[in-house]
Amino acid sequence: MGLVAEFGIHCDGLPLVTVAGAVPAVTLVLDLQFNHGNRPLFLATVTGESQTAIENALADAVDVGEWTLIGQAGDTRRYQVFPALSFEEQLGDHIDDLAGLEALATAEATIERIEVEPDGWRQTGWFATREAFNTFASFWQRNATFRLHRLTRDGEPEPPGNGLTDRQHEALRTAYELGYFEIPRQASLNDIAAELDISASSVSERLRRAQTHLIQETVATTWPPLPN
Repeated sequence: MGLVAEFGIHCDGLPLVTVAGAVPAVTLVLDLQFNHGNRPLFLATVTGESQTAIENALADAVDVGEWTLIGQAGDTRRYQVFPALSFEEQLGDHIDDLAGLEALATAEATIERIEVEPDGWRQTGWFATREAFNTFASFWQRNATFRLHRLTRDGEPEPPGNGLTDRQHEALRTAYELGYFEIPRQASLNDIAAELDISASSVSERLRRAQTHLIQETVATTWPPLPN
């Protein structure tokens, strides 16, 4: 039986980290497109902030070449991004063992989610064996800072809330501590935004996503289906 792991890799040389740092209130999820030559393209899904702020951050990032807005739904935008740097230029000053990093591509594992944060990447992946996970983790422990958030066997249920991002956890905790969920409410979205130093719209988005996830975990998966 394989393993499911959620972990953080703290390395400011990773792609698009400077973009996340320039607009820290956004949620930036990255997919790699491996069918476009030697260096994969990036497919960046960005939620929150204004379009201008996001696109200014893309334009200013040294590791971003050309980019194209390919879709939008509400305040979520999807961009195709061409990397401006080679593999060595991107990571050569940050990681000593580039050959070891390339070798990870052949590991018995698949990374299903990459969330870009101002100091690195938060990833969720599936690993065929404990050895495959240990190989992955030990590489990043040697070459950057690796923090394991969750490790379970595939097929095992997760405790409620384990799928929340750090930002969603922080927003929920702050809202609770300020009295946002009390009746009557003791705090507004603006109060939470001021505490977190982000916009009220970003607070609303994080709370909505977190609450939706918790409902899916604790209600939608346990209640019987509605009658037709």
